[in-house]
Amino acid sequence: MIPAGAIDCDLHPAVPNTRALLPYLDLYWREHVLRRGMERDNLEASAFPPAAPINARPDWQPETGLPGSSLPEMQAHLLNRLRPRAAICNVIHGAQMMMSEDLSAALCRAINNWLVAEWLDREPRLRASIVVPVHSPELAAEEIERRATDPRFIQVLLLAMTEMPLGRRMMWPVYRAAEKHGLPIGIHAGSSFRHPPSAGGWGSFYLEDYVSYAQGFAAALNSLLAEGVFQKFPDLRVVLIESGVTWLPASMWRINKTWRGVRAEVPWLDRLPSDILRERVRLTAQPFDAPPDAAALATLLEQLGSDDMLLFATDYPHWHYDGDEALPPGLPAALMQKILVDNPLATYPRLAMAATPMQEAHR
Repeated sequence: MIPAGAIDCDLHPAVPNTRALLPYLDLYWREHVLRRGMERDNLEASAFPPAAPINARPDWQPETGLPGSSLPEMQAHLLNRLRPRAAICNVIHGAQMMMSEDLSAALCRAINNWLVAEWLDREPRLRASIVVPVHSPELAAEEIERRATDPRFIQVLLLAMTEMPLGRRMMWPVYRAAEKHGLPIGIHAGSSFRHPPSAGGWGSFYLEDYVSYAQGFAAALNSLLAEGVFQKFPDLRVVLIESGVTWLPASMWRINKTWRGVRAEVPWLDRLPSDILRERVRLTAQPFDAPPDAAALATLLEQLGSDDMLLFATDYPHWHYDGDEALPPGLPAALMQKILVDNPLATYPRLAMAATPMQEAHR
């Protein structure tokens, strides 16, 4: 059982349907959605098959609606059970995948408004990531500026596989705005499906899609490194959310090896890429694709090369672990303390902020 006072770095409130967003849309976009009949769609972006056990454990399944769509149920299932000090809401929704940049921005803005009114204002332990239109960096930066005034928003949320590699200069307005406000970039498992999630093309089955996520995260890190994002924005932190963990040591070994041979083309990488990743990148430890025994787990942690990289997460309402054991057995006590509390506090500066008059004004 996870001790009380941990910081949960990934849980998923679900927008119950598009109709729920209507009160939070501008008048023009409310009429636009109704005229097109979009309120009848839920625009749910989860890749989990609805009835799969991984989607939500049996006692977390609601009688009606989507898992994660009810705050009272989240409080009963998780917040009042595990008693975290804080928990970060990451809304994964089709708003980020729209071809229309304007519609995408409008829906993202509505989701952030909905998060404030329906979740943050009603549960003081909750914090949130800013949902942004990932294919329009200028509009995304505007939404970051709009929501950064509320200290309960502590991160900017992107998807791992988008229209262009995440390091490209097109994306830099997002990173500039995030760095300005001390907001880490959270890169969540998922795709906007502009391209096949697999380097080999479109697969036929969910199994192929899910396993390809690790490749997508590796590509995102390679892009951020090679394009010089970490040098251009020296105070920016990146959090990989639902990436898994075991793929990273091999990926770091490969990029180190290749960098030694081609370092002249990326002169801004003046040290081992793995050293940069260990300093600037964090990973949520759920799902933790842990080895089957403590000795193998110790080897993995040694290969990871840093006690600062892992952040506790439950991934509620998704369920990848037994009972309430969201971390594998065999972790040293000192490392547990870092994963549960110290690393999240170091990663998210706004978590340490107490309630202020500014924060109260947003309630």
